[in-house]
Amino acid sequence: MARILVFCGSRSGTNDQFIDAAKQLGTEIGRAGHTLVYGGGRVGLMGAVADSALAADAEVIGVITEQLVDREVAHRDVTELEIVSTMHARKERMAELADGVIMLPGGFGTLDETFEILTWNQLGLVSMPAVCLDVDEYFAPLLSFIAGAVEAGFVDRHDSRLLQQATNPAEAVTMAASQASHQQSSSLAP
Repeated sequence: MARILVFCGSRSGTNDQFIDAAKQLGTEIGRAGHTLVYGGGRVGLMGAVADSALAADAEVIGVITEQLVDREVAHRDVTELEIVSTMHARKERMAELADGVIMLPGGFGTLDETFEILTWNQLGLVSMPAVCLDVDEYFAPLLSFIAGAVEAGFVDRHDSRLLQQATNPAEAVTMAASQASHQQSSSLAP
C-alpha cells in the first residue's frame, strides 16, 4: 500500500465543495488501505482530510513545525505526529515518507509545497506522482499558467506533465498511488 502525501489549506475556504472533497479524499485513502501523510494540522482542509482518513481506519502521519504546535493547531489524535524545527525540514520529511502527492485547494503554503515536489521531480531528487484534485476548477488558473510557461519556453512540455489533474478523490488516490516506491537522493534539502 502507498503512503499518500496531501498538501492542502489550513483553512476551509469559502466553497463547501472544498471541505467535502477533503473529507472524501481522506475516506478514499483509508478505504484503499493507504497511509495519509500530511502537514499535521487539525484545522481547515488539513483537519478534514486527517479526520476522514482516521475514520476510515487509515494510518495518519502528521509532520508539523514547533512553531505551529505552539500556535495550538497540531492534530494530537493522528497515528503519529512528528515535530520538526523548520518548514524546510517539514517538507523534506513529508517527501521522505511519501510515495505520491495529492494537492487540494489551499494558499501559498500549499502551492509552495507542491512546486517544491514538482521541482524535485524535475531535478530527479524524487520520483513520485503529483496530482492536483481540481475541485470546482480551483486549479484552472494554475494549470493555465503552467501551459503558458511551456509556450513561453520556461517549462519543457515533458516537465509540464509532472503535475497531473484529477477531478474526483478516487481518481486522485489511484493516480497518486500508481508508483508505490520512489527514488530519492540522500538529501532533498536545497
